[in-house]
Amino acid sequence: MNVRNEDLEKARELMMNFAYRTGLLPGNKPRRYLWTDAFAVCNFLRLYIHTNDEVYRELAIRLVNQVHHILGKHREDDSRIGWISGLKDEEAEQHPTIGGLRIGKELPERKMGEPFNWELEWKRDGQYYHYLTKWMHALNKVALVTGDLTYNRWAIELAKTAHSKFTYTLPDGRKRMYWKMSIDLTYPLISSMGQHDPLDGFITYNELQATAPNKTEWPSLKEEIADLASFYEDYWITDDPLGIGELLSNAYKVTQLIRKGYWNRIDPTLKNFK
Repeated sequence: MNVRNEDLEKARELMMNFAYRTGLLPGNKPRRYLWTDAFAVCNFLRLYIHTNDEVYRELAIRLVNQVHHILGKHREDDSRIGWISGLKDEEAEQHPTIGGLRIGKELPERKMGEPFNWELEWKRDGQYYHYLTKWMHALNKVALVTGDLTYNRWAIELAKTAHSKFTYTLPDGRKRMYWKMSIDLTYPLISSMGQHDPLDGFITYNELQATAPNKTEWPSLKEEIADLASFYEDYWITDDPLGIGELLSNAYKVTQLIRKGYWNRIDPTLKNFK
């Protein structure tokens, strides 16, 4: 795809300003926010593809490492220290996403039993499922662009953790997922389910599985993919601009999987996703 030089320059300026403002480049203390950082990784990779300038590739990798070492660990104002996963440094460096990743909100998470305040909850830390899926996608893009499948493994490990902690079964047998969890993933902060979260998870998991090498020792998401399909709700109608954008983004991801020939290999019993 051809991109005009003036558009590339605007993108370059935008992303370099982002790198400086958020402490990815020297000059400011690092400030990480998972949603924004996931898109930033993809932007840096796209700049690298269009310009062949190694600076942008290195910035994408540096951003991944910074996110893992900040949002993969407890907050500075938390009495808990170290990696969210509880792993020791050496092992955690090999599995930086296995405990999930904090959102990066300015206020500490709401403690168990603390009164709920909807307006305040938007400013509190924790873990969002739909932020984690964005990071899975970003990690997978790094794997595809660099050829280093370690990033795919990290994405799959994050997906397996998120799926096991965010999903649950109601007494009537229906399956649901929490919208927001505590930093350590031990209790829900918002119990309602995001309208498009199951769809987002299903497509993202398939992206990761499509990239994963065919090795017996490599983690697989086949069980998680089948599980999401089993409790999926296909009511997608929304007038929310963000929700509409997410549906368009997911449609594009599916077309990419179709072009790769992967989508046609999905279990034919998953009729809702054909």
